[in-house]
Amino acid sequence: MLFCNDYVSPIGKMTIASNENAIVGLWFDSQRYFMNTLQGKEYVKSENEIIILAKKWLDKYFNNEKPEIKDLPIEFSGTDFRIAVWNILTEIPYGEVITYGDIAKRIAKLKAVEVMSSQAVGGAVGHNPVSVIVPCHRVIGANRRLIGYAGGIEIKRKLLEHEGIDILSYI
Repeated sequence: MLFCNDYVSPIGKMTIASNENAIVGLWFDSQRYFMNTLQGKEYVKSENEIIILAKKWLDKYFNNEKPEIKDLPIEFSGTDFRIAVWNILTEIPYGEVITYGDIAKRIAKLKAVEVMSSQAVGGAVGHNPVSVIVPCHRVIGANRRLIGYAGGIEIKRKLLEHEGIDILSYI
């Protein structure tokens, strides 16, 4: 069974989705691909223990307590490539950024290929189903510019500023 519930963050309303064991989605209500991993699936608009855990994690995050991603059970549903990209996202430290190209190099190494497309990585990052907790907002363009956030550049900017990143150097 799938559950969904709202979370009101300081930068916008969000929807959290979970099954009985793990978080399966977290989206800003205005973002692209909103609830895309739940399309065609039945869910109840209710809280369960996993959603309560996610809300506590988000409360800590927005109170500058730097909670660990590993403190939450997360279950990805997607292609092997996307899941590999999303797993790399979970390793980006709080308050730091990396480029799409950096991720592409790591994926190429994992897959033992010479080159991996940054655009393909960008597509996977953009479809990250667990915003904020899986920090796709920490990924920037090769030119060190703020680009490509499904929740919108303004929300990306606010998340990075919240984490203490001087975004003026990325504009």
